[in-house]
Amino acid sequence: MPRNRVRPDPAPRLGADYERRRRRRAASTPPCSRSETAITSPADPIIWLRTGTCGLGPYRADLVETYWRWEQDPALRVGYGRQAPESLEARTEGITHQLRGENIRFTIYDLGGAEATPVGVATLLPDHGVRTAEFVIMLGPEARGQGLGAAATWLTLDYAFHVTNLRMVWLKVLAPNVGAIHAYEKASFQHVGAVRQAGYWLGQVCDEMVMDALASNFIGPSVVIPTIGTTP
Repeated sequence: MPRNRVRPDPAPRLGADYERRRRRRAASTPPCSRSETAITSPADPIIWLRTGTCGLGPYRADLVETYWRWEQDPALRVGYGRQAPESLEARTEGITHQLRGENIRFTIYDLGGAEATPVGVATLLPDHGVRTAEFVIMLGPEARGQGLGAAATWLTLDYAFHVTNLRMVWLKVLAPNVGAIHAYEKASFQHVGAVRQAGYWLGQVCDEMVMDALASNFIGPSVVIPTIGTTP
């Protein structure tokens, strides 16, 4: 899987009305642990795009501990080329900047059960000057090997090409990460080339593969287009 490059984003500004509502909710809600707060999701979370088994919804501050737990998984850190874990405190501080920034972030949901379950994050890091974006995806350990990675990648590209109006999305992935490469290929990414000896995999030097997807080559059908209708 590609390296996750997080761009610093300005901190959010919350209005006075929002703050008053937040305090009223906090006063009427029984106290709970940080872990319970982080992993609890709304009974009916917002889903913007969906297939039969996978959905994309907003990036959520209340899931910060869940995101952090996924990011510390050794298999994920090897795929990203990271060597050191991050503290929960640093991750909690960083999410406020991410929520305000211009990068496009989605929570990935598994829709195969009785309730929508958050299982990962998909991110587009756009360069609006040339209408392209780098793509990054993260799946929790419990969600791997079920086709959710390919489905979430496909939905993200659908949004990128038909909502954000990007013309190309690209990514980097370590060459030994064969499972991730296959998922990207299913979602219409194609091989462009390699950055030789640019990464490490289990202590060994490896190449970093470059892949891209063009709007003109997107493998349909689109989920976005039917919800909006045809152009006059």
